[in-house]
Amino acid sequence: MKLLLYLLGFLPSIVWLLFYLRKDSHPEPNKMVLKVFFFGMLSGFFAIVLEKGFQKSQDVFMASVSSVSLLNIFVGGALIEELIKYGASKLGTYRNTELDEPVDFIFYMIIAGLGFAALENILILTNYHPVLTASKAFEVMFWRFVSATFLHALCSGIFGFFIALSFFKMKRRKLYFLIGALISFMLHGIYNWSIINIEGMLKFVLPLIILGALSISLSFGIKKLKRLKSICNLK
Repeated sequence: MKLLLYLLGFLPSIVWLLFYLRKDSHPEPNKMVLKVFFFGMLSGFFAIVLEKGFQKSQDVFMASVSSVSLLNIFVGGALIEELIKYGASKLGTYRNTELDEPVDFIFYMIIAGLGFAALENILILTNYHPVLTASKAFEVMFWRFVSATFLHALCSGIFGFFIALSFFKMKRRKLYFLIGALISFMLHGIYNWSIINIEGMLKFVLPLIILGALSISLSFGIKKLKRLKSICNLK
């Protein structure tokens, strides 16, 4: 049963990974894909440590419960995770000649994000073991497939889009990086906040709007970068 849980935890990420890899006109080497995916998974452990540390610091220094909650969701959760996924992608592609097209930034960020999501899925499933039945495990992973796993891929991809654009605006490179980070972590945070705090139909409507907007934006971003001239050794 535990092996099944591990396999199910990987499944949502693998399906989205295959979906986005098919959009790559010049497919990345399998070795690089696996490397960045693995780095994304490892980054999840660092995120857990940082998030727990941030939450403990809030318990000590903050008196307002609502302020603590918002900071934990947006900074102690979404911001840490988006930066950690970026770090995994950056480390996995460091000084690698395969990073030779602007659109590669999107794909490698997505790969890192999906690796991160895979670890999240596995931890969620194994946390409920052995009380979780096979049918319930499939149900949980289906919802993770259409929601959280997809969100990680989309937020990372949007971040990657702005990183790629920054290489065409060298004087504003840091600004583009900050814009990408801000958009990805804010939408990630709003998504998490809505799931936790909103009741009724809006609890599902707002996350769907965010996922839809990110998905459409990312699709346009991929098409835009494919039209841009390739650049060797993007760093």
